[in-house]
Amino acid sequence: MQIDAVHPRPEAADEMPYAPAVEVRDCAGLLFIAGATASPLYHRHPHVPEEHELPHDIKEQTRMALANIKLVLDARGISWDNVVKITKYVTDMRDMDGMYQVLGEHFGTWRPAGTLVAVNNLSAPGARIELDMIAVLPSAM
Repeated sequence: MQIDAVHPRPEAADEMPYAPAVEVRDCAGLLFIAGATASPLYHRHPHVPEEHELPHDIKEQTRMALANIKLVLDARGISWDNVVKITKYVTDMRDMDGMYQVLGEHFGTWRPAGTLVAVNNLSAPGARIELDMIAVLPSAM
């Protein structure tokens, strides 16, 4: 399997926190990861307020959402390098830089394709970020 970022202007790639596109060759399949917030991955429905007491800090909420997603990646034996697309939902566009800083802590130099959307509300009161992802599974799986 080969995963490559596609940069029409490679000299400007370091200026972007995401790739304009990602090309995947020779993969066995795709893993579609549902949106994750800072709330526990497994929680009751209807929601129980005590399960959704979230920190206000966008960096901490981003870390918690990524920890939930890491559980899914680990369950399939893959890493952040297998993620090819991220959709980021935030309730305040001013949180973008803090969110991207934490994404960089997890992804390192790999930058998947991405979309950023501002929304009014997320699934839990106080949730400020939700992330969903698409990852590729190696053909050896």
